[in-house]
Amino acid sequence: MLGQLEFLAGLVLLGLTLALSSTILFRGAQQLPPGPPPKTISGNIHQMPRVAPWTTFAEWSKQYGSAIIHYRFFGRHFIVLNSVEAALALLEHRSNIYSDRPVVWMYNELAGRGMTVFSVSSQHPHHKIYRRLLQSGLNPRAVQGYQGILERELHILLEGLLNTPENYVKHLRRNAGAVVLDLAYGWPVTSDDDYFVSLMEEAFALHKQVVQPGRWLVEVMPFLRFVPSWMPGAHFKRFAFSVRARMKAIDQEPLKWTKEQMASGNAKDSFTSQHLQPQDGHYVDNNEERMIAWCSSALYAGGADTTVSIMLSFIALMIQYPDVQKKAQNEIDSVLDDHRLPNLDDQSSLPYVSALFKEILRYSPAARLGLPHRVIQEDTYNGYRIPQSSTVMANIWAICRDPSVYTNPDIFDPNRFLTRNEMDPRKLAFGFGRRVCPGAGFAETSVILNIANILACFNILKPVDVNTGAEYCPEISYTTGVTSHPSPFQCRIVPRPRSSVHLHGV
Repeated sequence: MLGQLEFLAGLVLLGLTLALSSTILFRGAQQLPPGPPPKTISGNIHQMPRVAPWTTFAEWSKQYGSAIIHYRFFGRHFIVLNSVEAALALLEHRSNIYSDRPVVWMYNELAGRGMTVFSVSSQHPHHKIYRRLLQSGLNPRAVQGYQGILERELHILLEGLLNTPENYVKHLRRNAGAVVLDLAYGWPVTSDDDYFVSLMEEAFALHKQVVQPGRWLVEVMPFLRFVPSWMPGAHFKRFAFSVRARMKAIDQEPLKWTKEQMASGNAKDSFTSQHLQPQDGHYVDNNEERMIAWCSSALYAGGADTTVSIMLSFIALMIQYPDVQKKAQNEIDSVLDDHRLPNLDDQSSLPYVSALFKEILRYSPAARLGLPHRVIQEDTYNGYRIPQSSTVMANIWAICRDPSVYTNPDIFDPNRFLTRNEMDPRKLAFGFGRRVCPGAGFAETSVILNIANILACFNILKPVDVNTGAEYCPEISYTTGVTSHPSPFQCRIVPRPRSSVHLHGV
Protein backbone atom coordinates (compact mmCIF):
# COMPACT_ATOMS: atom_id res chain seq x y z
CA MET A 1 0.00 0.00 0.00
CA LEU A 2 2.83 2.41 0.90
CA GLY A 3 4.49 1.81 -2.46
CA GLN A 4 1.24 2.58 -4.27
CA LEU A 5 0.82 5.84 -2.36
CA GLU A 6 4.41 6.80 -3.13
CA PHE A 7 3.73 6.08 -6.81
CA LEU A 8 0.62 8.26 -6.72
CA ALA A 9 2.55 11.08 -5.02
CA GLY A 10 5.17 10.84 -7.73
CA LEU A 11 2.53 11.17 -10.41
CA VAL A 12 1.12 14.26 -8.70
CA LEU A 13 4.61 15.79 -8.54
CA LEU A 14 5.15 15.00 -12.21
CA GLY A 15 1.88 16.66 -13.12
CA LEU A 16 2.77 19.80 -11.19
CA THR A 17 6.19 19.89 -12.82
CA LEU A 18 4.70 19.63 -16.29
CA ALA A 19 2.19 22.37 -15.51
CA LEU A 20 4.98 24.65 -14.27
CA SER A 21 7.14 23.88 -17.30
CA SER A 22 4.32 24.63 -19.72
CA THR A 23 3.65 27.93 -17.95
CA ILE A 24 7.30 28.99 -18.28
CA LEU A 25 7.36 28.05 -21.96
CA PHE A 26 4.21 30.02 -22.67
CA ARG A 27 5.77 33.19 -21.23
CA GLY A 28 8.20 33.32 -24.12
CA ALA A 29 5.58 32.65 -26.79
CA GLN A 30 3.15 35.01 -28.47
CA GLN A 31 0.98 36.77 -25.91
CA LEU A 32 -2.09 35.02 -24.58
CA PRO A 33 -5.34 36.98 -24.29
CA PRO A 34 -5.48 39.06 -21.10
CA GLY A 35 -7.10 37.84 -17.93
CA PRO A 36 -6.72 37.73 -14.15
CA PRO A 37 -3.15 37.07 -12.93
CA PRO A 38 -2.71 33.32 -12.38
CA LYS A 39 -0.80 31.50 -9.67
CA THR A 40 2.30 29.78 -11.01
CA ILE A 41 1.06 26.21 -10.78
CA SER A 42 -2.70 26.14 -10.20
CA GLY A 43 -3.52 29.08 -12.45
CA ASN A 44 -6.80 30.87 -11.79
CA ILE A 45 -8.72 28.18 -9.91
CA HIS A 46 -8.89 30.38 -6.81
CA GLN A 47 -10.59 33.17 -8.79
CA MET A 48 -13.31 31.16 -10.49
CA PRO A 49 -16.86 32.19 -9.56
CA ARG A 50 -19.24 29.46 -8.47
CA VAL A 51 -22.33 31.52 -9.25
CA ALA A 52 -23.17 33.35 -12.50
CA PRO A 53 -19.73 33.02 -14.12
CA TRP A 54 -21.03 34.81 -17.23
CA THR A 55 -21.20 38.08 -15.31
CA THR A 56 -17.65 37.65 -13.97
CA PHE A 57 -16.32 36.95 -17.46
CA ALA A 58 -18.07 40.08 -18.76
CA GLU A 59 -16.50 42.12 -15.95
CA TRP A 60 -13.05 40.69 -16.72
CA SER A 61 -13.52 41.66 -20.36
CA LYS A 62 -14.14 45.28 -19.32
CA GLN A 63 -11.38 45.23 -16.71
CA TYR A 64 -8.71 43.97 -19.10
CA GLY A 65 -9.99 45.83 -22.14
CA SER A 66 -10.36 42.84 -24.43
CA ALA A 67 -13.26 41.07 -26.14
CA ILE A 68 -11.53 37.76 -25.43
CA ILE A 69 -10.09 36.77 -22.08
CA HIS A 70 -7.96 33.88 -20.86
CA TYR A 71 -7.71 31.92 -17.65
CA ARG A 72 -5.93 28.70 -16.73
CA PHE A 73 -6.46 25.62 -14.57
CA PHE A 74 -2.97 24.13 -14.12
CA GLY A 75 -1.99 23.34 -17.75
CA ARG A 76 -5.48 23.74 -19.25
CA HIS A 77 -6.29 26.94 -21.10
CA PHE A 78 -9.73 28.55 -21.31
CA ILE A 79 -10.72 31.31 -23.74
CA VAL A 80 -13.97 33.25 -23.26
CA LEU A 81 -15.40 35.24 -26.17
CA ASN A 82 -17.34 38.26 -24.93
CA SER A 83 -18.17 39.90 -28.26
CA VAL A 84 -20.27 38.84 -31.22
CA GLU A 85 -17.38 39.59 -33.59
CA ALA A 86 -15.05 37.20 -31.76
CA ALA A 87 -17.70 34.48 -31.40
CA LEU A 88 -18.62 34.54 -35.10
CA ALA A 89 -15.02 34.92 -36.28
CA LEU A 90 -13.83 31.85 -34.40
CA LEU A 91 -16.77 29.51 -33.76
CA GLU A 92 -18.59 30.22 -37.00
CA HIS A 93 -16.05 31.25 -39.66
CA ARG A 94 -13.27 28.98 -38.37
CA SER A 95 -15.57 26.15 -37.40
CA ASN A 96 -13.28 23.66 -39.13
CA ILE A 97 -10.89 23.93 -36.16
CA TYR A 98 -13.24 25.18 -33.41
CA SER A 99 -15.99 22.53 -33.51
CA ASP A 100 -14.41 19.89 -31.31
CA ARG A 101 -15.43 19.30 -27.69
CA PRO A 102 -13.06 19.39 -24.71
CA VAL A 103 -12.53 16.15 -22.85
CA VAL A 104 -14.33 16.17 -19.50
CA TRP A 105 -12.60 13.28 -17.80
CA MET A 106 -15.27 12.54 -15.22
CA TYR A 107 -18.14 12.68 -17.71
CA ASN A 108 -16.61 11.55 -21.00
CA GLU A 109 -14.22 8.88 -19.85
CA LEU A 110 -14.99 7.67 -16.33
CA ALA A 111 -18.78 7.95 -16.62
CA GLY A 112 -18.67 6.64 -20.18
CA ARG A 113 -20.52 9.52 -21.86
CA GLY A 114 -17.89 10.48 -24.41
CA MET A 115 -19.97 9.21 -27.34
CA THR A 116 -23.08 11.24 -26.62
CA VAL A 117 -24.18 13.64 -29.36
CA PHE A 118 -23.07 16.67 -27.34
CA SER A 119 -19.69 15.24 -26.27
CA VAL A 120 -18.45 13.31 -29.29
CA SER A 121 -15.40 14.74 -31.01
CA SER A 122 -15.99 16.54 -34.28
CA GLN A 123 -13.11 14.41 -35.61
CA HIS A 124 -14.99 11.18 -34.90
CA PRO A 125 -16.92 9.73 -37.87
CA HIS A 126 -20.03 9.35 -35.69
CA HIS A 127 -20.38 13.14 -35.43
CA LYS A 128 -21.51 13.52 -39.05
CA ILE A 129 -23.80 10.51 -38.77
CA TYR A 130 -25.44 11.91 -35.62
CA ARG A 131 -26.11 15.22 -37.34
CA ARG A 132 -27.57 13.52 -40.42
CA LEU A 133 -29.88 11.38 -38.28
CA LEU A 134 -31.06 14.33 -36.18
CA GLN A 135 -31.62 16.61 -39.17
CA SER A 136 -33.77 13.94 -40.79
CA GLY A 137 -36.04 13.96 -37.74
CA LEU A 138 -36.02 17.70 -37.06
CA ASN A 139 -36.12 19.38 -40.47
CA PRO A 140 -39.06 21.77 -41.20
CA ARG A 141 -41.02 19.10 -43.06
CA ALA A 142 -40.66 16.64 -40.18
CA VAL A 143 -41.69 19.32 -37.67
CA GLN A 144 -45.01 19.79 -39.49
CA GLY A 145 -45.70 16.12 -38.81
CA TYR A 146 -45.45 16.71 -35.07
CA GLN A 147 -48.39 19.12 -35.01
CA GLY A 148 -50.71 16.54 -33.45
CA ILE A 149 -48.26 15.84 -30.60
CA LEU A 150 -47.74 19.55 -29.92
CA GLU A 151 -51.45 20.38 -29.87
CA ARG A 152 -52.42 17.39 -27.72
CA GLU A 153 -49.81 18.18 -25.09
CA LEU A 154 -50.64 21.88 -25.28
CA HIS A 155 -54.24 21.19 -24.28
CA ILE A 156 -53.03 19.14 -21.31
CA LEU A 157 -50.73 22.02 -20.32
CA LEU A 158 -53.58 24.54 -20.48
CA GLU A 159 -55.79 22.25 -18.41
CA GLY A 160 -53.08 21.96 -15.78
CA LEU A 161 -52.60 25.73 -15.62
CA LEU A 162 -56.36 26.18 -15.28
CA ASN A 163 -56.83 23.65 -12.48
CA THR A 164 -53.60 23.99 -10.49
CA PRO A 165 -51.80 27.14 -11.63
CA GLU A 166 -49.56 27.09 -8.56
CA ASN A 167 -47.92 23.98 -10.03
CA TYR A 168 -46.94 25.78 -13.24
CA VAL A 169 -43.33 24.53 -13.10
CA LYS A 170 -44.49 20.93 -12.95
CA HIS A 171 -46.91 21.49 -15.83
CA LEU A 172 -44.24 23.06 -18.01
CA ARG A 173 -41.79 20.24 -17.28
CA ARG A 174 -44.42 17.64 -18.06
CA ASN A 175 -45.28 19.35 -21.34
CA ALA A 176 -41.68 19.56 -22.53
CA GLY A 177 -40.94 15.98 -21.50
CA ALA A 178 -44.12 14.56 -23.02
CA VAL A 179 -43.54 16.20 -26.40
CA VAL A 180 -39.96 14.97 -26.70
CA LEU A 181 -40.62 11.46 -25.38
CA ASP A 182 -43.46 11.00 -27.87
CA LEU A 183 -41.35 12.38 -30.71
CA ALA A 184 -38.27 10.32 -29.78
CA TYR A 185 -39.83 7.02 -28.69
CA GLY A 186 -43.59 7.15 -29.21
CA TRP A 187 -43.98 7.03 -25.42
CA PRO A 188 -47.28 8.51 -24.19
CA VAL A 189 -46.96 10.52 -20.98
CA THR A 190 -50.16 9.96 -19.01
CA SER A 191 -49.45 11.69 -15.68
CA ASP A 192 -47.45 14.47 -14.07
CA ASP A 193 -45.37 11.79 -12.33
CA ASP A 194 -44.61 9.84 -15.50
CA TYR A 195 -41.94 7.17 -15.10
CA PHE A 196 -39.85 8.08 -18.15
CA VAL A 197 -40.02 11.79 -17.37
CA SER A 198 -38.72 11.02 -13.87
CA LEU A 199 -35.90 8.95 -15.41
CA MET A 200 -34.87 11.83 -17.64
CA GLU A 201 -34.97 14.26 -14.73
CA GLU A 202 -32.70 11.87 -12.82
CA ALA A 203 -30.30 11.87 -15.77
CA PHE A 204 -30.20 15.68 -15.74
CA ALA A 205 -29.42 15.66 -12.01
CA LEU A 206 -26.60 13.12 -12.44
CA HIS A 207 -25.15 15.08 -15.35
CA LYS A 208 -25.13 18.26 -13.28
CA GLN A 209 -23.15 16.55 -10.51
CA VAL A 210 -20.59 14.96 -12.82
CA VAL A 211 -19.79 18.12 -14.81
CA GLN A 212 -19.85 20.54 -11.86
CA PRO A 213 -16.95 22.95 -12.48
CA GLY A 214 -14.08 22.75 -10.00
CA ARG A 215 -15.46 19.74 -8.13
CA TRP A 216 -13.20 17.00 -9.49
CA LEU A 217 -9.41 17.08 -9.25
CA VAL A 218 -9.14 14.59 -12.12
CA GLU A 219 -10.15 17.38 -14.52
CA VAL A 220 -6.90 19.25 -13.86
CA MET A 221 -4.78 16.16 -13.16
CA PRO A 222 -6.05 13.63 -15.71
CA PHE A 223 -3.52 10.99 -14.67
CA LEU A 224 -5.63 10.47 -11.53
CA ARG A 225 -8.07 8.51 -13.71
CA PHE A 226 -5.60 5.61 -13.53
CA VAL A 227 -5.85 5.43 -9.73
CA PRO A 228 -7.54 2.14 -8.72
CA SER A 229 -11.13 2.73 -7.62
CA TRP A 230 -10.58 0.85 -4.35
CA MET A 231 -7.83 3.18 -3.16
CA PRO A 232 -8.49 5.73 -0.40
CA GLY A 233 -9.35 9.07 -1.94
CA ALA A 234 -10.67 7.50 -5.15
CA HIS A 235 -14.30 8.24 -4.29
CA PHE A 236 -14.56 10.26 -7.51
CA LYS A 237 -13.90 7.14 -9.54
CA ARG A 238 -16.42 5.01 -7.67
CA PHE A 239 -19.00 7.76 -8.10
CA ALA A 240 -18.27 8.01 -11.83
CA PHE A 241 -18.69 4.26 -12.25
CA SER A 242 -22.03 4.36 -10.45
CA VAL A 243 -23.16 7.18 -12.74
CA ARG A 244 -21.99 5.19 -15.77
CA ALA A 245 -24.14 2.21 -14.78
CA ARG A 246 -27.21 4.29 -13.95
CA MET A 247 -27.04 6.46 -17.08
CA LYS A 248 -26.66 3.38 -19.27
CA ALA A 249 -29.76 1.87 -17.67
CA ILE A 250 -31.70 5.12 -18.20
CA ASP A 251 -30.66 5.20 -21.87
CA GLN A 252 -31.75 1.61 -22.42
CA GLU A 253 -35.21 1.68 -20.85
CA PRO A 254 -37.09 3.83 -23.42
CA LEU A 255 -35.19 2.18 -26.29
CA LYS A 256 -36.11 -1.27 -24.98
CA TRP A 257 -39.76 -0.21 -24.64
CA THR A 258 -39.90 1.04 -28.25
CA LYS A 259 -38.34 -2.17 -29.55
CA GLU A 260 -40.89 -4.23 -27.60
CA GLN A 261 -43.70 -2.14 -29.11
CA MET A 262 -42.26 -2.69 -32.57
CA ALA A 263 -42.01 -6.43 -32.02
CA SER A 264 -45.68 -6.59 -30.96
CA GLY A 265 -46.83 -4.44 -33.89
CA ASN A 266 -48.10 -1.68 -31.58
CA ALA A 267 -45.34 0.89 -32.04
CA LYS A 268 -46.28 4.50 -32.76
CA ASP A 269 -44.34 6.33 -35.42
CA SER A 270 -41.33 7.97 -33.74
CA PHE A 271 -37.74 8.99 -34.38
CA THR A 272 -36.51 5.68 -32.92
CA SER A 273 -38.98 3.39 -34.68
CA GLN A 274 -38.41 5.10 -38.04
CA HIS A 275 -34.65 4.67 -37.89
CA LEU A 276 -34.77 1.12 -36.52
CA GLN A 277 -36.93 0.23 -39.55
CA PRO A 278 -35.40 2.40 -42.31
CA GLN A 279 -37.37 2.95 -45.51
CA ASP A 280 -34.59 1.50 -47.66
CA GLY A 281 -34.93 -1.76 -45.73
CA HIS A 282 -31.25 -2.13 -44.82
CA TYR A 283 -30.28 -4.14 -41.76
CA VAL A 284 -29.64 -2.04 -38.65
CA ASP A 285 -26.65 -3.58 -36.89
CA ASN A 286 -25.67 -3.08 -33.25
CA ASN A 287 -23.39 -0.16 -34.00
CA GLU A 288 -26.07 1.74 -35.92
CA GLU A 289 -28.61 0.96 -33.20
CA ARG A 290 -26.27 2.49 -30.62
CA MET A 291 -25.99 5.65 -32.72
CA ILE A 292 -29.78 5.84 -33.02
CA ALA A 293 -30.05 5.42 -29.26
CA TRP A 294 -27.57 8.25 -28.63
CA CYS A 295 -29.55 10.52 -30.97
CA SER A 296 -32.86 9.62 -29.33
CA SER A 297 -31.53 10.46 -25.88
CA ALA A 298 -30.05 13.69 -27.27
CA LEU A 299 -33.52 14.78 -28.38
CA TYR A 300 -34.57 14.78 -24.75
CA ALA A 301 -31.34 16.14 -23.30
CA GLY A 302 -31.15 18.95 -25.85
CA GLY A 303 -34.85 19.73 -26.10
CA ALA A 304 -36.73 19.28 -22.85
CA ASP A 305 -34.47 21.11 -20.41
CA THR A 306 -33.87 24.04 -22.76
CA THR A 307 -37.57 24.40 -23.49
CA VAL A 308 -38.38 24.45 -19.77
CA SER A 309 -35.78 27.19 -19.23
CA ILE A 310 -37.28 29.37 -21.99
CA MET A 311 -40.84 28.85 -20.76
CA LEU A 312 -39.96 29.64 -17.14
CA SER A 313 -38.17 32.80 -18.28
CA PHE A 314 -41.30 33.70 -20.24
CA ILE A 315 -43.45 33.43 -17.09
CA ALA A 316 -40.94 35.45 -15.06
CA LEU A 317 -40.70 38.20 -17.69
CA MET A 318 -44.47 38.52 -18.12
CA ILE A 319 -44.71 39.29 -14.40
CA GLN A 320 -42.09 42.00 -14.72
CA TYR A 321 -43.32 43.50 -18.00
CA PRO A 322 -47.15 43.55 -18.00
CA ASP A 323 -47.20 46.08 -20.87
CA VAL A 324 -45.38 43.58 -23.12
CA GLN A 325 -47.83 40.87 -22.06
CA LYS A 326 -50.80 43.08 -22.87
CA LYS A 327 -49.45 44.03 -26.29
CA ALA A 328 -48.92 40.38 -27.20
CA GLN A 329 -52.44 39.51 -26.01
CA ASN A 330 -53.92 42.33 -28.09
CA GLU A 331 -52.19 40.98 -31.19
CA ILE A 332 -53.45 37.45 -30.49
CA ASP A 333 -57.00 38.71 -29.91
CA SER A 334 -56.95 40.65 -33.19
CA VAL A 335 -55.98 37.55 -35.17
CA LEU A 336 -58.30 34.99 -33.55
CA ASP A 337 -62.04 34.77 -33.32
CA ASP A 338 -63.72 33.75 -30.07
CA HIS A 339 -63.97 30.06 -30.91
CA ARG A 340 -60.46 28.75 -31.32
CA LEU A 341 -56.96 28.79 -29.93
CA PRO A 342 -53.78 29.77 -31.83
CA ASN A 343 -52.29 27.03 -34.01
CA LEU A 344 -49.11 26.56 -36.02
CA ASP A 345 -50.58 28.32 -39.05
CA ASP A 346 -51.01 31.54 -37.04
CA GLN A 347 -47.31 32.15 -36.40
CA SER A 348 -46.83 34.32 -39.51
CA SER A 349 -49.76 36.49 -38.37
CA LEU A 350 -48.27 37.07 -34.92
CA PRO A 351 -45.08 39.09 -35.52
CA TYR A 352 -45.05 40.59 -32.02
CA VAL A 353 -45.32 37.14 -30.41
CA SER A 354 -42.44 35.95 -32.59
CA ALA A 355 -40.47 39.03 -31.54
CA LEU A 356 -41.34 38.25 -27.91
CA PHE A 357 -39.81 34.80 -28.34
CA LYS A 358 -36.61 36.32 -29.73
CA GLU A 359 -36.41 38.82 -26.89
CA ILE A 360 -36.73 36.03 -24.32
CA LEU A 361 -33.80 34.25 -26.00
CA ARG A 362 -31.78 37.47 -25.87
CA TYR A 363 -32.67 38.65 -22.40
CA SER A 364 -32.50 35.25 -20.66
CA PRO A 365 -30.53 32.81 -22.83
CA ALA A 366 -30.98 29.24 -21.65
CA ALA A 367 -27.31 28.31 -22.19
CA ARG A 368 -25.58 31.48 -21.04
CA LEU A 369 -22.09 30.27 -21.92
CA GLY A 370 -23.24 27.95 -24.67
CA LEU A 371 -21.57 24.57 -24.91
CA PRO A 372 -17.76 24.57 -24.74
CA HIS A 373 -15.70 24.16 -27.90
CA ARG A 374 -12.14 22.89 -28.27
CA VAL A 375 -9.70 24.26 -30.84
CA ILE A 376 -7.82 21.41 -32.49
CA GLN A 377 -4.78 23.42 -33.55
CA GLU A 378 -2.98 26.53 -32.39
CA ASP A 379 -4.55 29.73 -33.68
CA THR A 380 -4.30 33.51 -33.36
CA TYR A 381 -6.95 36.19 -33.11
CA ASN A 382 -6.38 39.96 -32.94
CA GLY A 383 -2.72 39.33 -32.18
CA TYR A 384 -3.43 36.93 -29.32
CA ARG A 385 -2.31 33.34 -29.20
CA ILE A 386 -4.93 30.63 -28.68
CA PRO A 387 -3.13 27.41 -27.69
CA GLN A 388 -4.07 24.11 -29.24
CA SER A 389 -6.69 22.18 -27.21
CA SER A 390 -7.90 25.35 -25.44
CA THR A 391 -11.50 25.25 -24.27
CA VAL A 392 -13.31 28.12 -26.01
CA MET A 393 -16.65 29.47 -24.78
CA ALA A 394 -18.96 32.15 -26.14
CA ASN A 395 -20.38 34.34 -23.38
CA ILE A 396 -23.81 34.51 -24.96
CA TRP A 397 -25.26 36.41 -22.00
CA ALA A 398 -22.61 39.14 -22.33
CA ILE A 399 -23.06 39.40 -26.09
CA CYS A 400 -26.82 39.72 -25.67
CA ARG A 401 -26.25 42.59 -23.19
CA ASP A 402 -23.70 44.39 -25.37
CA PRO A 403 -24.91 47.95 -26.12
CA SER A 404 -22.98 47.94 -29.39
CA VAL A 405 -25.18 45.06 -30.54
CA TYR A 406 -28.51 45.85 -28.82
CA THR A 407 -29.89 49.29 -28.00
CA ASN A 408 -30.62 49.64 -24.27
CA PRO A 409 -29.81 45.95 -23.74
CA ASP A 410 -30.98 45.86 -20.10
CA ILE A 411 -34.52 46.75 -21.16
CA PHE A 412 -36.84 43.92 -22.18
CA ASP A 413 -38.34 45.15 -25.46
CA PRO A 414 -39.57 42.85 -28.27
CA ASN A 415 -39.97 45.90 -30.52
CA ARG A 416 -36.23 45.88 -31.12
CA PHE A 417 -36.81 43.06 -33.62
CA LEU A 418 -39.71 44.82 -35.35
CA THR A 419 -38.75 48.48 -35.59
CA ARG A 420 -34.95 48.50 -35.17
CA ASN A 421 -34.05 45.27 -36.95
CA GLU A 422 -31.42 44.33 -34.38
CA MET A 423 -29.36 41.15 -34.53
CA ASP A 424 -31.44 37.96 -34.38
CA PRO A 425 -30.48 36.22 -31.10
CA ARG A 426 -31.27 32.83 -32.63
CA LYS A 427 -27.83 33.13 -34.27
CA LEU A 428 -26.36 33.04 -30.76
CA ALA A 429 -28.73 30.96 -28.64
CA PHE A 430 -28.62 27.77 -30.69
CA GLY A 431 -24.88 27.33 -31.08
CA PHE A 432 -22.31 27.95 -33.78
CA GLY A 433 -20.82 26.37 -36.88
CA ARG A 434 -20.81 22.61 -37.05
CA ARG A 435 -22.25 22.42 -33.54
CA VAL A 436 -25.38 24.47 -34.21
CA CYS A 437 -28.48 22.85 -32.70
CA PRO A 438 -30.36 20.80 -35.34
CA GLY A 439 -33.56 21.14 -33.29
CA ALA A 440 -33.65 24.94 -33.26
CA GLY A 441 -36.64 25.12 -35.63
CA PHE A 442 -38.64 22.61 -33.63
CA ALA A 443 -37.86 24.41 -30.36
CA GLU A 444 -39.02 27.73 -31.82
CA THR A 445 -42.24 26.23 -33.17
CA SER A 446 -43.19 24.49 -29.92
CA VAL A 447 -42.31 27.43 -27.66
CA ILE A 448 -44.14 30.05 -29.75
CA LEU A 449 -47.21 27.80 -29.90
CA ASN A 450 -47.19 27.44 -26.11
CA ILE A 451 -46.60 31.16 -25.50
CA ALA A 452 -49.40 32.23 -27.84
CA ASN A 453 -51.89 29.85 -26.27
CA ILE A 454 -51.01 30.68 -22.68
CA LEU A 455 -51.37 34.40 -23.40
CA ALA A 456 -54.66 33.79 -25.23
CA CYS A 457 -56.09 32.03 -22.19
CA PHE A 458 -54.42 33.52 -19.11
CA ASN A 459 -53.11 36.65 -17.46
CA ILE A 460 -49.75 36.12 -15.75
CA LEU A 461 -49.73 38.37 -12.70
CA LYS A 462 -47.52 39.32 -9.78
CA PRO A 463 -48.08 37.36 -6.57
CA VAL A 464 -49.99 38.91 -3.67
CA ASP A 465 -48.52 39.30 -0.18
CA VAL A 466 -50.63 37.19 2.17
CA ASN A 467 -50.29 39.75 4.96
CA THR A 468 -50.89 43.03 3.16
CA GLY A 469 -52.89 41.87 0.15
CA ALA A 470 -50.63 43.98 -2.09
CA GLU A 471 -48.96 42.77 -5.26
CA TYR A 472 -45.19 42.49 -5.24
CA CYS A 473 -42.57 41.59 -7.84
CA PRO A 474 -40.59 38.52 -6.76
CA GLU A 475 -36.82 38.52 -7.06
CA ILE A 476 -35.79 36.41 -10.04
CA SER A 477 -32.41 34.69 -9.92
CA TYR A 478 -30.95 32.09 -12.24
CA THR A 479 -29.24 28.78 -11.57
CA THR A 480 -25.68 28.12 -12.68
CA GLY A 481 -25.11 25.23 -15.04
CA VAL A 482 -25.00 24.27 -18.70
CA THR A 483 -28.69 25.21 -18.86
CA SER A 484 -29.70 28.09 -16.60
CA HIS A 485 -33.22 28.21 -15.11
CA PRO A 486 -35.03 30.83 -13.09
CA SER A 487 -35.00 29.75 -9.45
CA PRO A 488 -38.49 29.03 -8.01
CA PHE A 489 -40.70 32.11 -7.74
CA GLN A 490 -44.33 32.86 -6.94
CA CYS A 491 -46.83 34.17 -9.49
CA ARG A 492 -50.54 34.09 -10.33
CA ILE A 493 -51.86 32.55 -13.53
CA VAL A 494 -55.49 33.64 -13.92
CA PRO A 495 -57.95 32.84 -16.75
CA ARG A 496 -58.71 35.84 -18.92
CA PRO A 497 -62.36 36.97 -19.10
CA ARG A 498 -62.59 36.17 -22.82
CA SER A 499 -60.93 32.76 -22.45
CA SER A 500 -63.92 30.83 -21.12
CA VAL A 501 -64.76 29.62 -24.63
CA HIS A 502 -61.13 28.76 -25.30
CA LEU A 503 -60.77 26.75 -22.11
CA HIS A 504 -64.13 25.01 -22.36
CA GLY A 505 -63.48 21.33 -22.81
CA VAL A 506 -59.70 21.65 -22.44
